[in-house]
Amino acid sequence: MEDDAPVIYGLEFQARALTAQTAETDAIRFLVGTQSLKFDNQIHIIDFDDENNIINKNVLLHQAGEIWHIGTSPADKAVLTTCYNKTSDNRVVSCAAVWRMPSDWEAGSHESPDDSANNPQTLELLCHLDDSTHGNTACVLWEPMGDGKHVISLADNHAILWDLQESSTQATVSSTASLEGKGQLKFTSGKWCPHHNCSQLATANDTAIRGWDLRTMSQIYCIENAHGQLVRDLDFNPNRQYYLASCGDDCKVKFWDIRNVQEPVKTLEEHSHWVWSVRYNHSHDQLVLTASSDSRLILSNMVSISSEPFGHLVDDDELSEGEENHHEDKGKEPLKDSVVSTYEEHEDSVYAAEWSSADPWLFASLSYDGRLVINRVPRALKYRILL
Repeated sequence: MEDDAPVIYGLEFQARALTAQTAETDAIRFLVGTQSLKFDNQIHIIDFDDENNIINKNVLLHQAGEIWHIGTSPADKAVLTTCYNKTSDNRVVSCAAVWRMPSDWEAGSHESPDDSANNPQTLELLCHLDDSTHGNTACVLWEPMGDGKHVISLADNHAILWDLQESSTQATVSSTASLEGKGQLKFTSGKWCPHHNCSQLATANDTAIRGWDLRTMSQIYCIENAHGQLVRDLDFNPNRQYYLASCGDDCKVKFWDIRNVQEPVKTLEEHSHWVWSVRYNHSHDQLVLTASSDSRLILSNMVSISSEPFGHLVDDDELSEGEENHHEDKGKEPLKDSVVSTYEEHEDSVYAAEWSSADPWLFASLSYDGRLVINRVPRALKYRILL
């Protein structure tokens, strides 16, 4: 079985912000935000045509500043958030805003692909998520599977829950939580938990991971020294409600059961430099992507701590006699965890990796030199999981 070759797209600017378009479940679409100090920054809308293995792009202007983080609404394909830097009074401030893509951004772009690059349209600003009292915004998180009306911004040592009203043109602060402690504590990243009615949030600051109850805005767990150095990214297992993955500057990826945070359930040490991104596959949670500034992207098969440790979910009542014996043979030994593949198409730090929201077997990675690479899960593993 010959695997498809990776597809590579190059931006002319440096970039570190990548997201899949969450509300788009038919087309394979990713958004990339650039980081340029001299020129107007851009958001590249990357459509991947998997039948012909080609990329179609559209470019939108983001004149507010260099983009550090990008997120898309789970309900409205045209709405997104960015965290960006701007200079004011000779100092750099990190801001966040909600934007809408122009309604006709797709018009005519595929017939004349050069047009959108030469005369790019501009994003429409819906509202700012800035509160001068709360400091610099590190990231904005959309409520998973929500109606696109709730976001959380992490700004310095504050987690701020916003209500978006009037078609996202108005943002009001619903509630806030703060990091207490010595020194200048700052959130570096966070993840809104898709379980428990979306009432929990996990955040990273320095070497610690904290869990928060959004109903009371109070802390519910804390993993003090989750990593030996700074924690860079978090992700929740989409199918197992208490499982959380983390990665950091100690080159490690760790998997936690938040009911017992004394020790990680599993630790991966495959990278040789800081790990910037960890992502569970949305459908098959044994597949985990990690991206690092060792210029590599690694796909791991963490089947022992997945929702299908024996290769498939089994309901014993439904099994007939013949199948029961077959299940016993298969079920004696949980499958072994392994590194499926190491992808080395990048030549610079890989800051982001994301699974497609339309195709569970496809993912994109972005390195700082502006190289976006689209890859697929190897066919042999795909069929082993499916069959």
